[in-house]
Amino acid sequence: MPFSPLRTFLAILAVLQAVMLAALMAGLQPHPPATTPLFAMGPFLGASIALAVAAMLAAEARGAVSVALSVASAFTALLSFGPQKWVDPAIAQIWPAVLLGQIAAAAVLVLCWDLTRRRRA
Repeated sequence: MPFSPLRTFLAILAVLQAVMLAALMAGLQPHPPATTPLFAMGPFLGASIALAVAAMLAAEARGAVSVALSVASAFTALLSFGPQKWVDPAIAQIWPAVLLGQIAAAAVLVLCWDLTRRRRA
């Protein structure tokens, strides 16, 4: 399998979310809250990891499905690691994951935009 920047950044998102899910399940601090007003965190993180893995598998094709899965993965990751986390009371403990998650999500979005632009050209 040749090197793919898209797969690389998707792997970062999957690993970050898997670690957060493991921390939640083990009760290790800091961990995400078990529930939010919209959903339970465990199933959400599971879905986010599944999207990232599916996007990694589809990345080679560089088609519409690959882009859609990758963009969905980036957006679900940003719910966990987005700019809103910089005002979280636990930011002193979680900033490495927040920073890396934002960089990886931004890279995925830029790479998807570039793939889409190149396909249209």
